[in-house]
Amino acid sequence: MTRILHVLDHSLPLHSGYTFRTRAILKAQESLGLEVRGVTGLRHVADGPDVEEADGLTFHRTRGEVSGPVGMREWREVSALAQTILNLCEEWRPDVLHAHSPALCGLAAMKVARSLGIPFVYEIRAFWEDAAVGNGTGREGSMKYRLTRSLENHVVTGADAVMTICHGLRDDLIGRGHKAGKIGIMPNGVDLSMFGNPKKPDPALRLELGLGEGPVIGFIGSFYDYEGIDDLIDAMPELLALHPDARLLLVGGGPRAEALQSQAAASPAGHAIRFVGRVPHHEVERYYALCDIMAYPRKASRLTDLVTPLKPLEAMAQGKLVAASSVGGHRELIVPGETGTLFAPDDPSACAAELAALLSRRDAWAAQRDRARRHVAERHDWARNAQRYHDVYQALLGERGHARLSAAA
Repeated sequence: MTRILHVLDHSLPLHSGYTFRTRAILKAQESLGLEVRGVTGLRHVADGPDVEEADGLTFHRTRGEVSGPVGMREWREVSALAQTILNLCEEWRPDVLHAHSPALCGLAAMKVARSLGIPFVYEIRAFWEDAAVGNGTGREGSMKYRLTRSLENHVVTGADAVMTICHGLRDDLIGRGHKAGKIGIMPNGVDLSMFGNPKKPDPALRLELGLGEGPVIGFIGSFYDYEGIDDLIDAMPELLALHPDARLLLVGGGPRAEALQSQAAASPAGHAIRFVGRVPHHEVERYYALCDIMAYPRKASRLTDLVTPLKPLEAMAQGKLVAASSVGGHRELIVPGETGTLFAPDDPSACAAELAALLSRRDAWAAQRDRARRHVAERHDWARNAQRYHDVYQALLGERGHARLSAAA
């Protein structure tokens, strides 16, 4: 049985979009007959044993602390992770090392793969220098930004194969001069065994939240500035002018939570806006069930233009209408009028107009929901898409086997 060791920044039992994608990948690979494990670096800060089982998956932890000036600290972090990977390779003997961004994970895996002569696959879920800009912890063009980008290029060059989650990231790498033939796409997906059977709305929960009897616009996710939730709140007065019984349900938390709550309290539409806070992952479907439309008003930026989000796909799988800003990441997922609707980014009035129009076209809702669910099942179901990984692994293992035979001859 082919063994794949996934090298990760963090993992379950922590909950994030990163860990949920990882879970979906590993579960889908297991269903294909692969043997999988994960190993995390020092940034997995949750308490737990050195070898931890979470949701039926096995994860190994890197232990210790690092210090020192910027650059030296990260190098020590990479060295600690590389040693953990090497120790695990000697014990478990994986056939492929599959590292997932950030590049620190990729660099650690690359060092071990080269020393042991086994294939190395590097997967990029986002450019972390752009993510830092998006969440307010970095600045475009800064020294740290340029160093992170340079390290990413180094790992991409050294990988045997590279996977990205969308065309935006792949095209950007090719534009930097990397070989197109080694860069594939593994699009964001949905585990339909988890999200493919939507729950029915809970009348008691609806009553508890004071949502009334009218349509509900929902957002479920992290409250970062680039998500544009402030534009969604600003759109509500115009939406209520046309649909007075509409309500906005905001589920989640993050750096912008307090500012958004203050904004809503000061809005003339404040009475129609509900904040729920973070909810356990197993309860998310209860809140999806209350919503008619899921809104994703991401702001225009390099991050949102290059990266496809996961949440719109989950919403489609839940049978929800999707309205999103017309940034590059959304345009890869949504065909306007077919699987969702798009509006101009950074424009609350455009958002309000599109939501109002959608609420006025109830007779078209069922067909659009069906098309969106079918789109997810056909193009974004992990059970199907995981085969792409299998093909990459087999190609690399075949090349290595041929090279070893040639060397022996």
